[in-house]
Amino acid sequence: MATVRGCNLPEDLYYLIDKHVWAKPMDGGVVRVGMTSVAGKLSGGKLNAVTVKAKNIGQEIKQGKSVATVESSKFVGPVPAPVSGTLLRANEKIADDPNLAISDPYGAGWIAEIQASAWDAEQGALVTGADGVAAYQKKMEAENISCV
Repeated sequence: MATVRGCNLPEDLYYLIDKHVWAKPMDGGVVRVGMTSVAGKLSGGKLNAVTVKAKNIGQEIKQGKSVATVESSKFVGPVPAPVSGTLLRANEKIADDPNLAISDPYGAGWIAEIQASAWDAEQGALVTGADGVAAYQKKMEAENISCV
């Protein structure tokens, strides 16, 4: 895992940098999504709620459109989907403990799983590996973002 300006950024994930979200391909075309540690820092470091609307389960979500909503004392806003597809499920653990999305953003704090409908086409809009981490670092430096 790379550390950039105090933020952890695993090289094996795919990032939609401008939206501070990640995607992790799973088996069967399923993609797990969540917020980056950078998003956690920008939200103020403590979340009051992370909500994936139950009515949205089974619905088609377009890349860049909201898959969930986060609420902190500093911010209320969407968690954009890094890929298009059908929303399969929400992480029930974060409903009970929304701060898992900050304390363990790449593990227990994932937000939702999507059955990707256009992974091959859309992954080109995401960055991954050492190049992805370098691109994220460039954005963080340009916007003076740090997790320390």
